[in-house]
Amino acid sequence: MTTLPPLTDDELERYARHIVLPEIGGPGQRKLKAARVLVVGAGGLGAPVLAYLAAAGVGMLGIVDDDAVSLSNLQRQVIHGTDSLGRSKAESARDAILRINPHVEVELHELRLTSENAPALVAGYDLVIDGTDNFETRFAVADACAQEKRPLVHAAVGRFDGSLTVLKPFESSADGGKNPSYRDLFPEPPPPGLVPSCAAAGVVGALVGVMGTLQAMEAIKLITGIGEPLVGRLLLYDALAARFDTIRYKRRDSGDG
Repeated sequence: MTTLPPLTDDELERYARHIVLPEIGGPGQRKLKAARVLVVGAGGLGAPVLAYLAAAGVGMLGIVDDDAVSLSNLQRQVIHGTDSLGRSKAESARDAILRINPHVEVELHELRLTSENAPALVAGYDLVIDGTDNFETRFAVADACAQEKRPLVHAAVGRFDGSLTVLKPFESSADGGKNPSYRDLFPEPPPPGLVPSCAAAGVVGALVGVMGTLQAMEAIKLITGIGEPLVGRLLLYDALAARFDTIRYKRRDSGDG
């Protein structure tokens, strides 16, 4: 059994509101400190994920992003500021994380994640969070997590709606069958141009804040072992109607995909 790192006096005070929760307590906080989480994308979804996981005391945050901060990002990517315009998003996010919590270590991966480099990258972490905005990268992340047996917290947003799920296709469900994979939701990427980008369709900034914060909550649950993660369930959020719905989905076949 891996020995969990101790908490310093400063950390005991910083995380006091976690520690008084019986479901988390000192052992759960030490699990957060020991965790290595990879966040793919430091944009609209990644911004609240990184901010809340840093505040929660996740010991190591890896950031994958090869983009620079632009003015149109600031309407929703709240981890970046006006003074970060033109800077690397990964570096800007790192500086924000360290302002939030100097106890967190940050690893930067300023590259575009592909099906070729994803497996080795994913293998270095305990948990992966997908904050990307294109299907090519989503499939690369999901396939790598399935191959390397790493839990994946996935979210996607439209103009006024979002979806969220947790993927652990390398484990079995309560009925003994394998959990579904990302390809059970989306067997193949849609044709190019079918799904408009945020730049073309628009998106409400607060919407990605809601979905990214939900991703951070699922990550905390997975790390600490509390609650019921959204495995085999897709959470749907309609912002205009202020409504959440959950649908169940299953594995399509008996393969290992």
